[in-house]
Formats: sequence, structure tokens, C-alpha cells
Amino acid sequence: MYTKSNCLIAQSGGPTAVINSSLYGAIMEASRSEKIGKVYGGINGIEGIIKGNIIDIFDIPYERIKQMRFSPAAALGSCRYRLKDYLEDEEEYKKLIEIFKKYNIKYFFYIGGNDSMDAVDKISKYAREIGFEINVIGIPKTIDNDLMFTDHSPGFGSAAKYIATTTLELALDAEVYETKTINVLEVMGRNAGWLTASSALVKERLPHLKQLIYLPEIPFNEERFLEDVNKAYKEYGNVFITVSEGLMDEKGNYIGRKENAYHKDAFGHPQLGGVGDYIEKLVKEKIYKRVKMTRLGVTQRCAMHLASKVDFEEAEMLGREAVKYALCGETGKMISLVRERNYPYTVKTDIVDVDKVCNKEKKVPLNWINEEGNYITEEFFDYARPLIQGEVKVPMVEGLPYYTNLKYAIAI
Repeated sequence: MYTKSNCLIAQSGGPTAVINSSLYGAIMEASRSEKIGKVYGGINGIEGIIKGNIIDIFDIPYERIKQMRFSPAAALGSCRYRLKDYLEDEEEYKKLIEIFKKYNIKYFFYIGGNDSMDAVDKISKYAREIGFEINVIGIPKTIDNDLMFTDHSPGFGSAAKYIATTTLELALDAEVYETKTINVLEVMGRNAGWLTASSALVKERLPHLKQLIYLPEIPFNEERFLEDVNKAYKEYGNVFITVSEGLMDEKGNYIGRKENAYHKDAFGHPQLGGVGDYIEKLVKEKIYKRVKMTRLGVTQRCAMHLASKVDFEEAEMLGREAVKYALCGETGKMISLVRERNYPYTVKTDIVDVDKVCNKEKKVPLNWINEEGNYITEEFFDYARPLIQGEVKVPMVEGLPYYTNLKYAIAI
């Protein structure tokens, strides 16, 4: 008797405002397929799957699944878990294959960033090595927008919208006083400056605002920075400085390292944050005392109330398209976005070999940064503007967003 195969979906890494939209898209598309029987969810990514933490998605009421689209954070839970190479340690791979066999999994979808794509690559290669039939597809997400071979990553547009909005609000707040203010905004992004550059998207709203923007793509020179700020302060009074958490000097040292312990995560990445404090102190000591520093932190990735509709819809589309590609036999791939034009904005999907993506970083092109290294060019505006368009109507209950997750649903 013919038995349908099943699929497993999991999430990994730092969440985004729209990561659950990709999850919803994958769930809905898989449920439509005649080739797929059950749709399972892995709780807390690969780490949870290895431990057997798996749920049957459709044990959960559909209304809750639908509502999950409008919720931030990873609805199935996440992890920062590094799979070793199977030639180095095969035991975890054997456990994964046992789980896949137990639940008759023939399609595995992993929603995540760079490190998650590394897991997709390793699992698909191991399965091929031992002759186990499974289609493994990566679905991209990252607010950092640093994944290669996709025009942009779901999550970036919403985070960029939030950062630009916060910049607008902080700048307007500073203007209420006769006394001038220098604002410092610290933004996420690790070694890529996409999010930091997004602060400039307020240009049309506040054409008079003097902004200085420092990306990790350009080595930070303290003397030149102080010259920039001093000149801007004398000419404009109010100055808005946006700095990336990943700023480095000419020697490759993170700025403000002495003020921050920089612990490392499971993948060896420094846990950044603290450059804003350093910049605030520097400006206060050298230029002007009235400095207001804001560090957005994880609010950049979980502000669903200000999500971009374009981002929200593209995230769901990638989830659906990933399932379609898997059903056509693709494996060891990442679904990607290909921009066709900026105005009017159109985009299509494609797939790329995941081993071309993992362990690499896409950075802001140097020719999108001005000669002074303290602002961005029109090319970035053309790139980013379409991605922040539209609003998502988040359901509200008693004055607050109605958020939910699937993590604490019935375990099998």
C-alpha cells in the first residue's frame, strides 16, 4: 500500500519579525501536496530535533497557526547549535537520520541564516553520502541581510523600517529643545552594514537632518570621526550619528572592545554590542556634553508591530516556493530572491547551491558608501526603499498585539 512521506520544518538562529510568515508558507504549501502526509515541527531547531522534540503541526488548531504569522520570534523555538562535520563526529548525524526514519521524513526545511545554511549543507551531504533519500532545503532569514546569492533576506526589510522609524522619532524628539543634541544610535548587523545604512531612509522626511553613518565595511578612524562630528556640530547643531555594532579599526579590532567582554556564541562569533557607549563617551569628552545614546538591541528583530508588508509577503512566498522546489527533487539548496527591477519593484524566486552561501558574508558594496566613509549613496536608497513598503495589520486585543507561538503545543 502506498504511504505518503512526511515533512519536517524547523527554525534556527536569531528570529526576525517575519520568520513565522515563512513557516506559515511552508506549512500551508506542504499541507496541499498529495506527496506529503504529515507536517511536523522541530522544537528549538536541530538541537531539539536531535533530542526528539517534535510536534505534529496539525494537532494545533488552524486559527493558532494562522495567528502565528502575525507574531514575532520563532514560533517553533530556535537554537544556536553548531553541527560538527560528519567526518569529525558522526553520532549526531546518525541520531538525525534515526529521527527522520522514525517519522518518515523525506522533506526537511530549515529556516535560518548563515549558520543554519551550514547545517542544511552538512545534513544534505551526509544523507547523500549514506544513500538516505531526503530533500533538504534552506529558507533564508536574517535581519543582517548578509546572506550571499539572494538579493535580500526576509527580516531585513522590517528591521530596516523599524530602524528608520526610530531614527525619525529620535531626531524629532531632539528638535523640541533650544539646546542642541547629538544623538548616537547603535545598530545590529555584525560585519555587514545594511541595517546601519537603513537609518538614512529618513532623508526625505527630514532633509535638514545632518546624519553621519558609520558602517563596518569602512575601517573606523577615530581622528577622522571626531573631525566629522565637530564640523557637523558647528554647522548644524543637532547631529544624528548611527554606528554599527561591528565597527572595527584599521587593525581589525572591534571598536570599544575594552569596554565590552565580547563573549562568543556556539559558532565562534563575538557577541557584539557596546560601541555606542564608546562613541557616546568619546563625543562627550572631545566635542559636546549633550549626547543621547540609544541601543536598539533585539527590538530590531522582534518589532512585528512595524513590519514591512513587502517583507511579510516575500517571507511567506519563500516558504511556499521552498516546498515546491523540494517536491521537484531539489536538495542541498537555499531558496533565494532575485530582483527584477526597483521601480516598480518586482522580484522572483530561484535556488542556489547552499554550499555557496554558508560561511560567507554579503556586505554593502563600497561604491554605495560616500567617499568620506560617513554616509551612503543613492544606490542604497534605490535598493532599500522598496523593501520597507506597506504595513501589516497586526490583530490587537485589549490594546496590545495578539501574539502566539507553537513551541508549547502538544508534544508527540
